[in-house]
Amino acid sequence: MRAAVLHETGQDKLEVYDDVEAVGFGPGRVRIRVRATGLCHSDLSAMSGVLPQPAPFVPGHEGAGEVVEVGEGVTRVKAGDRVVVCWLPSCGECPACRRGQTELCLAGFMNAGTPNFRRSTGDIFGFAGTGTFAEEIVVDARCAVPIPDDVPYDIAALIGCGVTTGLGAALNTADIEAGSSVAVIGCGGVGISVVQGARLKGAAEIVAVDPVLSRREAALKFGATRAVSPDELPDAKQQLTGGEGFDHVFEVVGRSATTRTAYDHTRRGGTLVVVGAGAMDDQLQLNMFELFFDEKRILPSLYGGGDVLRSYERTIALWRAGRIDLEGLITHRVPLTGINEALDQMRTGTALRTCVEL
Repeated sequence: MRAAVLHETGQDKLEVYDDVEAVGFGPGRVRIRVRATGLCHSDLSAMSGVLPQPAPFVPGHEGAGEVVEVGEGVTRVKAGDRVVVCWLPSCGECPACRRGQTELCLAGFMNAGTPNFRRSTGDIFGFAGTGTFAEEIVVDARCAVPIPDDVPYDIAALIGCGVTTGLGAALNTADIEAGSSVAVIGCGGVGISVVQGARLKGAAEIVAVDPVLSRREAALKFGATRAVSPDELPDAKQQLTGGEGFDHVFEVVGRSATTRTAYDHTRRGGTLVVVGAGAMDDQLQLNMFELFFDEKRILPSLYGGGDVLRSYERTIALWRAGRIDLEGLITHRVPLTGINEALDQMRTGTALRTCVEL
C-alpha cells in the first residue's frame, strides 16, 4: 500500500512509497482504510523534533476511514463501519479515567513506541500510534470511533484532532462567559476552532491574532470581531479593554514567547489557556510576584480538555445544526502524492487545513 514516510527527524520532506505494509493486526485491533486525513501542525512539530516521536515514521493523526477488518474480541465496531481515528483513546480503567479526566489517559501514548508499518528496509512507526498519511492503518480498537453516515470523511477527519482541540479549549477548559473579551493568538485550523467556540459561548469581543493576512481575514469570517497582527495586539488591548487586558487569551502556537505575550495581555484575574503543543526544552519564565499578585489562571488544554467521545458527539451536533462551519476550514485538497505541497501550505500559513484524500 501507499504511505508517506519521514526517514529522519529534522527532514522537511516526506517520501511516498507503494510498498508499505500496515502491521500489528490481532486481538483487540482493527484495520482501517483511510479515506481522508488532515494535516495538523503537530505533524510538522514531530517531523522537526519539537514533539518526541521515534523515526522512521508515518506522520498524520487526524484521519477518518472505513473499518476493513476487526480482530478477536472487538465488538464496538465491525467491518464496513465509518470511523474517525482517535489518537488519544482512553482505557477507562486508569486513575485519570476513573476521575473523569479521560483526556489525560496515557494508554494511547504507549502505542507510539510500537511500529505500525513495515517495509523491506525495516520497521516504521506511526505518529501518535496512528500514522494516517497511509492508505491503511492498524490501531487499537479504541482508536476507531464510529461516526454517523451523514458525516463526510473529510469533516470527520477534522473532528479527529484540530476542531476537537480548539472547540474544547473554549467550551471545556476556559468555559467562556457570555459578554467576555477573548484574544486568540495563532489562527490556523485549531485557532479558528477556538474562535468558533468563543462565538458559541457568546463572547462580545473576539480578537484574532496572526502574522498571516489570509488567516486574519479567515478568522473574521468564522466569528472574530477584530483581526490584528502580533504588533497590533497591544493597541487592540488598549482600545478594547482600556489597557486592562482580555478576560481570556488562548495561545495556539506552542512557544514560550507567544505564551508570555498571551500572559501579558490577560487581565488580572483572567484566564490564559495554553493550547499549542511546544518543545520540552522551551521554558516559560514568570516571576513569583506577578504569579501571585496578578492571580491569572493558567490552564493547559490537552485535546480540548474534556471527554473526547462526548466532544466528538457535540461537534457533530453543532455542525448538523449549522452552529459551526467545518467545511470552510478545508482550504486546500491534495492526493497523498502531493503531501509535500501540503506541508509547504502549512508552513507558510496559506492553508487553514489541507485535506489529504486517499
